[in-house]
Amino acid sequence: MTDKPKRASEYKSEQLELVRSTCLYVASKLGDLMDEVVIVGGLVPSLLINQTNLPEGTSAHVGTIDLDIGLTLALLEEGRYQSFTERLRRAGFEPDRSEEGRQTRQRWRITDSDAVNIDFLIPPSSDADQGGKLRDIEKDFAAVITPGLKLAFQDRRGVRLEGMTIFGERAARDVWVCGPGAFVVLKALAFDGRGDAKDAYDLYYLVRNFGAGVEEVAAGLRTLLKDREAQKALTVLERDFHEHDGLGPLRVAEFLQGGPDDEIQADVVGFIRRLLTRCAG
Repeated sequence: MTDKPKRASEYKSEQLELVRSTCLYVASKLGDLMDEVVIVGGLVPSLLINQTNLPEGTSAHVGTIDLDIGLTLALLEEGRYQSFTERLRRAGFEPDRSEEGRQTRQRWRITDSDAVNIDFLIPPSSDADQGGKLRDIEKDFAAVITPGLKLAFQDRRGVRLEGMTIFGERAARDVWVCGPGAFVVLKALAFDGRGDAKDAYDLYYLVRNFGAGVEEVAAGLRTLLKDREAQKALTVLERDFHEHDGLGPLRVAEFLQGGPDDEIQADVVGFIRRLLTRCAG
């Protein structure tokens, strides 16, 4: 397992391309089962926002070092998970291992290859399910219970991936990607749970740069506001991203510059306030 970088400068474009190539490879192997999954996590901003046509002065998203895949509950209820894991195994994937040598059922990878880790997530199936716990699916396959993940299946976008797989195969596949509204919810909840600076940055980057403006993000988010997890996400944004010296703005600055930065903090506050105002209107 590779430790996640703590600063933007530690992320490399080559790693992002490796994650994209792994995603393309997985899509080519899962085939029709890709309708039962959605791409979430740090790969989303670079898939939803065209990185080759950014406005002047806008930096590319730093990327990610792993691939997060959300699973629909229907995959379990209909028993299709056997086909899902069988295709992964045939593609060369198997459970990863921790530094102590313990099997990590919720994280798979191809051993002895450049493929990145794939982390599997699944929505709660009942009020008793606790976020962060594992949902065991097979003896060596599990997924992390993730509150709010069902919203990524309600607000999702089809994205065309083209390029080379991790094995040098030229391919093109359509994948489902978490939409902007659901992404804000998931990243706000993640920040609430672990306070990670990368989560704050990912959230801010998408709100700042998606589509024609904040209104497009707010439009996606407003469709989800009947859900309690979406309401909780707005509470997190109001609490942690609304003030110049709040946790969110400071941690975005920390991630980008290594410490406080008035310009970055003001930018974060400005965009999140506009998002909250448009969601309330």
